[in-house]
Amino acid sequence: MPLNPEKLPLYQKGQEIFDITSKIIDLVQEDDPVLSHIKGMMLEDAALLTVKVSGAEAGDLYDIRMENATLIRKAARELGNHCTTLEMFGFTDTQYLILIREALDAYKLLFREWVQGFDPWNYELDDWGLFNPPGIQPDAE
Repeated sequence: MPLNPEKLPLYQKGQEIFDITSKIIDLVQEDDPVLSHIKGMMLEDAALLTVKVSGAEAGDLYDIRMENATLIRKAARELGNHCTTLEMFGFTDTQYLILIREALDAYKLLFREWVQGFDPWNYELDDWGLFNPPGIQPDAE
């Protein structure tokens, strides 16, 4: 039976990142359309860090967990990239972005540990061939 995702350190760190990101993007100038757009993308990516953990835990199957893990990795990397984009486009409170970057570094360590706990033999065949356990081909079953 899957664990309540809210009890996982990865989920909790993701929630922390969402909270930090929410506070920092409140500092973004509303009259700048580029920065406002980046603000929306940051909030979306930060939200995915918990939402996709929940999806992976609920799905429980290896292929579903790996698919969600891929989306988490993408969102975390993009959130870090958005910090750089804010700096490039004139966000004035850049001193706070280190908080997101440091939290993402800690999240990455928890993420690695979490993924190592996936059971590769609890799966349904992915006929796309992307998220099957090592050595399992789409035409294997």
